[in-house]
Amino acid sequence: MTAATTRLRLRTDCVGAPHYRRRMGHTADVRLAAKPEESWYLEAVITPGTRLGTRPGDPTTFIRVAEVREVTTIRIPSGRLIVDSPWPEDDDPELTARVGRELAERIPPGIYRVEAAWTQAPYEFMGERFDGREVAAIRLCITETPVMSWEMALGVGDDIETIRRGDRIGFNSETNMGSFSDAAAWPALTAPFREFWRGCQSGNRQPRDTESLFDDRFERASDEGHGADLVTFPAEGPSVVWLGRTETGAIASVAVADGYHSSEGSEGEAQ
Repeated sequence: MTAATTRLRLRTDCVGAPHYRRRMGHTADVRLAAKPEESWYLEAVITPGTRLGTRPGDPTTFIRVAEVREVTTIRIPSGRLIVDSPWPEDDDPELTARVGRELAERIPPGIYRVEAAWTQAPYEFMGERFDGREVAAIRLCITETPVMSWEMALGVGDDIETIRRGDRIGFNSETNMGSFSDAAAWPALTAPFREFWRGCQSGNRQPRDTESLFDDRFERASDEGHGADLVTFPAEGPSVVWLGRTETGAIASVAVADGYHSSEGSEGEAQ
């Protein structure tokens, strides 16, 4: 398992001999297949009106999906997708381009929609009311074909034989930011973040050379030399990358659902 891979603290099933699960014509390794509660959440979080659970510490306040909207489009001309933090490593004094976590499975080269799901769970703090609106999930829409199953994505260099059933691996972000990016253009697309960091260290902080989207919740960096883009999104700590597969096993969606960590309960209902 690579250094960029992080084990996540989700419930671990019993360890047993590897075997496979066949769903609607696609054979999935059970070590990668989403558990029922994970599959439920990945579908529910993109369904407006659905109750995902309750706010931690407040069992009377529901976390509800408020809306799902297109954020932007992204160009992935190489078909190689990185899902990782765009920031350099904290312990790298040279601020070189970090090795991003490239997914082992490629997607068709193309231009894709990036969609985000927002949730709301109102709360009060120091006498003031807040709507508790947050980005709970982000997805790259590869095709319009319905997703029939979800699997945890492996990164290049990950060894499935080291993964036990129920383990969850992904990328880690100490800056609370993840990104989708074309892998071939990764060094160029992450350059604005390295330059921003250098400016901060030298006391010459300047705005990043990126496009701000939705009040800085997302950013878009472009490199016309490659004809490729990078799109950032909120990501708190360790994050799993999920592949939504069609009946034939083709990838229809690539998703990160950070909200799974912050909602209590595994059942909900559309209202």
